[in-house]
Amino acid sequence: MVDAADDAFQSDFCAERLKALGDPLRLRVVDLLRHGEITVGDIAEFLETEMVNVSHHLQILKNAKLVTTRRDGRFIYYSLPKELFQNVGKAKRMLNLGCCKIELP
Repeated sequence: MVDAADDAFQSDFCAERLKALGDPLRLRVVDLLRHGEITVGDIAEFLETEMVNVSHHLQILKNAKLVTTRRDGRFIYYSLPKELFQNVGKAKRMLNLGCCKIELP
């Protein structure tokens, strides 16, 4: 039997992050954020969905530490944490979740 101290995957942490990415709209949000910080209103416009829906999904991503925020006046800008999004070579990019890496097209 494996001891909890030997949890190389950091199972709870990893499962929370993978679960947060397990929704098509949230994956589309992450894809948009690969290009830089953006407001919830702009995300909603790009994805042609309601701001309240986008806000809900951004909160899930934020709770999983997959997005960060920056306030500028009345606007909140969302972005990917620097350590999450990585360029690997000329054409390869990946999300480094800490427990695993996802190669992006």
